[in-house]
Formats: sequence, C-alpha cells, structure tokens
Amino acid sequence: MSDVNSLKEITLIAAASENNVLGKDNRLIWHISDDLKRFKKLTLGHSIIMGRKTFESMPKALPNRKNIVLTRNNDYRAKNAIVAHDLKNALELTGEDTNPYIIGGEEIYNLFLPIANRIELTRVHDIFDGDAFFPEIDLSKWELFCIEEHFSTQDSIYNYSYLTYKKIKS
Repeated sequence: MSDVNSLKEITLIAAASENNVLGKDNRLIWHISDDLKRFKKLTLGHSIIMGRKTFESMPKALPNRKNIVLTRNNDYRAKNAIVAHDLKNALELTGEDTNPYIIGGEEIYNLFLPIANRIELTRVHDIFDGDAFFPEIDLSKWELFCIEEHFSTQDSIYNYSYLTYKKIKS
C-alpha cells in the first residue's frame, strides 16, 4: 500500500457538526453556500473518492474532477464515474493526481483515515441528530494546522470554522 500513496497527499474533506454528524437519511442537514464554494475550489481538477451512497446522493458526478466510487458491489455501474472495489484500487485510479480528496461518507472516511495526510474539516458549530458521522480526530496523531472562523450571515444561520489538520509525522 505504501508505494501507492507515498507520493500522494490524501485529504479527507468534510463538513461535520460539533457532535461529528455528517448527515441524515443520506442528505446533508445544513446548507452553507461558502462551504460548497470552498469544496469546489479545493477539489476542482482532482480525483475525488466516495462511497456508493455518497455518489447516489448527488444529482450527478461532479464536473471537472475524476469521480471514483468505492463499493463492494462488483456489478455496480456509475454514470460519468469510475468504480473501484477496494482502497488500493481506488488510489491507483487517481493516476498522476498527487492530491486526491476523500469526500465521504462515514465508512469511506474511516477506511482512509489511517493513510490520510490531511483533513479539511468544516466544523458546523451546532449539535444535530444524524445517522452518519465523521470519525473522531485523535489529536495525538493530528495537528490543527490552520483555523478560519466564520459567523452566521443571511446565507447561513450557522457559525462554522474551516479546520485544517495535518498528520503528525511519527
């Protein structure tokens, strides 16, 4: 595995509440326009790896990105996306991209967390009821590198922060 990702900076990108909720019933709970713009800016031109449920929750494959859907279902087909059946295969499919993004959901974040180098987390400062969760960030393995705070506006009723974590080299 190390040869596949040794030259890549694997980034988990997500928005999660204070209690790590990502969503409920395969949907996002909040709408923060600026966060969606940031997601687009960061991931544009890169490979994005997601699980089947995440892919199916979107209206279509995200444009100007290589969409890779990770699923155990060998018969699964995804329009305008490439299907992978394990972590190693998904990373190989990113090809020359040195900074692939992992965009969810819960199972996929947990799968990639041990080999990720960076986390771009939008922390929504509220508590939500949900059924999909972002993994706990072990601060003995991750350093909070950058924080950018944002406050509620007409566009978003939520206060939120962009948190960038980098894996602590062992």
